[in-house]
Amino acid sequence: MELETFTYTIGKGWSVKNFPNLDSDQTLILIFAAPELIDDPSPIQELSKHYPLSKIIGCSSAGEIAGANIRDKSLSVAVARFKSTPLEIVKSNLLTMKDSFNAGREIAQQLKRKNLRGILVLSDGLSANGSELVNGLNTAMDGNVVITGGLAGDGPRFKETWVIFKDKIFKNSVVAVGFYGDNVQIGYASQGGWDVFGPERYITRSKNNILYELDSKPALALYKEYLGEKSNGLPSTGLLFPLAIRKNESDTKHLVRTILAVNEEEQSLTFAGDMPIGYLAQLMRANFDRLIDSAGAAGEAVTNKIQRTKEGPILAVAISCVGRRLLLGERTEEETEVLLGTLPQGTKQIGFYSYGEISPNVFGTCDLHNQTMTLTTFSED
Repeated sequence: MELETFTYTIGKGWSVKNFPNLDSDQTLILIFAAPELIDDPSPIQELSKHYPLSKIIGCSSAGEIAGANIRDKSLSVAVARFKSTPLEIVKSNLLTMKDSFNAGREIAQQLKRKNLRGILVLSDGLSANGSELVNGLNTAMDGNVVITGGLAGDGPRFKETWVIFKDKIFKNSVVAVGFYGDNVQIGYASQGGWDVFGPERYITRSKNNILYELDSKPALALYKEYLGEKSNGLPSTGLLFPLAIRKNESDTKHLVRTILAVNEEEQSLTFAGDMPIGYLAQLMRANFDRLIDSAGAAGEAVTNKIQRTKEGPILAVAISCVGRRLLLGERTEEETEVLLGTLPQGTKQIGFYSYGEISPNVFGTCDLHNQTMTLTTFSED
């Protein structure tokens, strides 16, 4: 695999004088873009014209990761030409949030072939129910296929998200790339670092990803009690206090759910993933050092999984939650620095801050996560 990464900054242009000469039908171009690029997609179109044979996907972000740096109003780009790994990109539409399961299943069915090894999926961050999207992806897969990815972001605004497919921007869509053959090596990990607090409460009324009641009490009112004056900034301040859910008291796997919207009239909260009735839910808050340490733990976990017989470039795709960025503030780059520092020397890292992260926890099928640092690495052996 040959690999180059570079950036584009609005008002300043490209960080390279010339684009790398790596165009081929086995070249993947990943683009993570500032939301402002929807008003001027010419840099995306410029890439597409220079790489007519390559497979191009991407999405809008709540911050672009380039190496150890976090940027705004930019593009973070990776161009990876695989030597012996066929690639295929596909797109599915999301007319409504109810289409999420079918969109995931359609993506999986389009990409499924005997030698499929992995899928990197990027979805509109506001029109998708991430849990149902993941459930749809998992229907057509077996344990040998690694599925990772994330939900597009729009900074802290939660107004408009989008994906990139070839040379165009699409709203209400999901895009994905499939990796085929025995030579591609895919590593993955997802870590949180949040602390739970307060009592666990039962989800007593919900519908898909809309939470109406906890312990038979209005969910929004109960949530506001905990947030106090911070509730005035909902939904963005809700990113600082996600919910951890689990199936029952014996379930050791917690899934973290982040608020996307609130409905004052219904006293409900809309989350990035499903909130099943009967599940236990508990508030979470941040431990700054643990958040940063968890990013390093994700890198170490991936590094331990990488098995190569010879040295070669590694592409690291880091997808972290916008809530982590809002909370860590000026310390945010510490998590990208720690993450990159745990990976093999020479690894090139790009990524974005998202509205949801998609990855297996440790093994098996993938889940939707919120408030995590999720890492996927790609290399060839």
